[in-house]
Amino acid sequence: MSVVDADHADAAVGLAAGLVATAPSGCAVDAIVPSGATVPVAGIGDVRTLGMGRRELAAAWQLGIVPGVGGGLIHSPTLMAPLVRHDRVHDNDQTTVTVWDLRAWEAPETLSKGSVAWQRGMLRRAVRHADAVVVPSHAVAERLSELAKIGDRLRVIAGAPPQGFRAPGDASERRRALSLPDEYVVLTGSVSSLSDGFRGAVAAGLDAVVIDAPEGAEPRHADAAAAAGLPERRTHVRGALSVEDRAAVLDGASAYVATDAVAGWPWRAVEAMVLGVPVVAVSSGSHRDVIADGGMLVPAEAIADAVAEATGGAADRLRVLACDRSRAFSWASSAERLWGLHADL
Repeated sequence: MSVVDADHADAAVGLAAGLVATAPSGCAVDAIVPSGATVPVAGIGDVRTLGMGRRELAAAWQLGIVPGVGGGLIHSPTLMAPLVRHDRVHDNDQTTVTVWDLRAWEAPETLSKGSVAWQRGMLRRAVRHADAVVVPSHAVAERLSELAKIGDRLRVIAGAPPQGFRAPGDASERRRALSLPDEYVVLTGSVSSLSDGFRGAVAAGLDAVVIDAPEGAEPRHADAAAAAGLPERRTHVRGALSVEDRAAVLDGASAYVATDAVAGWPWRAVEAMVLGVPVVAVSSGSHRDVIADGGMLVPAEAIADAVAEATGGAADRLRVLACDRSRAFSWASSAERLWGLHADL
């Protein structure tokens, strides 16, 4: 678990900035970081740099070894936290963590074996030692409560898009550099679920651009697209992109299609809504909680027809709905709720 998830890193920066901006009078925001890390957030107070790199720290904390951390009100934007016994009542020490998704339990094949083991192990530590476990939606809370005995320590605090997320001024140049066509739909999901999205591209008469594809998955994606009737020349598979490239790709899309139903925060759907891109998503608890009326939520078998509609007569209406819904999410709002959580504890 040594590689930093890019979405989690963006969330950490956004939440830290939100905490600084909304800090109650007399409160300061400090940071605890691994050796060699920096804190790219203005207004942070003390930065406590530990003596271990991230890889070593992840392994040590999994074993409950937390030298040099100290006490206070600690919130980790992921499960990587110093989860050990502490005295919240007498010392006012608090430790809370965020669980963004349940892929390690619901879709372990999408992660490395090491990452799955680490996340499951850290959740067991959170069950024993966390004062609260934050999740981004009620659907994730409901599913997590089935997986672990957290009880009333579960709290729902939504995420948000990366700070300042917008289409870059050189969006068209970025799309050309990525060899993308002029018209396309953007798809995300597992290989098994993407077939519905490919059929949607066929129904809309557009190319399909897959983003966030795992390394080496392009042949499988091409096979799935071909089976759905989409030729290889109209299938464009891209892996993880920078925030700026991702914004450029989404901004140029006729629609964004989310085909996976795994419980978790739908990072790309929220980004698409910020940019006013019509959203089509498979109906799931997390999508209903987060996208709500900001897009079309349909069963998997109805995605193809929905994509055709979203890129046709319903496009203008869906763009407005997406923009309206995106305003529900900001890191300042999330930070205010986190301050309230620690006050309640």
